[in-house]
Amino acid sequence: MRNPRLASRYAKSLIDLSSEKGQLEAVQADMLFLQQLSKTNPDVVSVLKSPIIKPEKKQQILAAILNSRVSAITSAFVKLLVIKGREGNLPEIAGEYLRQYNTLKGISKVRITTAVPVDAGVLNVIKQKAEAGSDKKIELETAVNAELIGGFVLETEDKLFDASVLRDLKDIRKQFEGNVFVPELK
Repeated sequence: MRNPRLASRYAKSLIDLSSEKGQLEAVQADMLFLQQLSKTNPDVVSVLKSPIIKPEKKQQILAAILNSRVSAITSAFVKLLVIKGREGNLPEIAGEYLRQYNTLKGISKVRITTAVPVDAGVLNVIKQKAEAGSDKKIELETAVNAELIGGFVLETEDKLFDASVLRDLKDIRKQFEGNVFVPELK
């Protein structure tokens, strides 16, 4: 069950601690690792959320997975989550930590989806234009969706700009469906 308030509070505490210890970037890398782990291995998330598996066993499993891959702060934090029974929220907490980290560092994530892969030169130009229109550093994420037919969809944290052929075709379809023209037959 998702719990954004819980994730926000734990992530804020971890940001404060890692900032105080001067390991903000190290913990950020750890959270990226944990987020990627939860996306690529759904079995790990299932184990964490399972009420059948005892906390001690979960701690052993996490220790084996995270052994020497994460910082001491992250390792202690994960142990705390297991002790408090919040280990099932680890993927959500990791995502929230990354969001708060980006806010703290002035980084904005921008996702561009195109019908065909875009070369690095075009992506660089898009990134420069986005940074020129914003006071934040832009982190560009790309995706390919052939259903767009052509054009692109640009998503920021709070805006969506859809310049795809698919959207244009949908708009045309709506116009035709709403057309009240009835030919006269005599």
